[in-house]
Amino acid sequence: MNADQNLPDDKVFHSIVKILEEMVPPETEIGLNTDLGGDLSIDSLKSMEILAKLEDEFDITIPINVLSEVRTVEDLVRQIKELI
Repeated sequence: MNADQNLPDDKVFHSIVKILEEMVPPETEIGLNTDLGGDLSIDSLKSMEILAKLEDEFDITIPINVLSEVRTVEDLVRQIKELI
């Protein structure tokens, strides 16, 4: 995992990165400012797979409308933390 420098030791962030790494080519850099669509080419199908994995990982239900508020990894971390 190649992540932005100065990241907190954050379980939510690291769990998200682990899930995203399964969906993107190896050696892809993933940090807080990584754009899910632009940098990682996450489409709607992959987004649904990621949400399902996050729901399992954190034992939460993520409303589908959350996707409209998520552009970067940091946005996703923030949304997950609000639901935990």
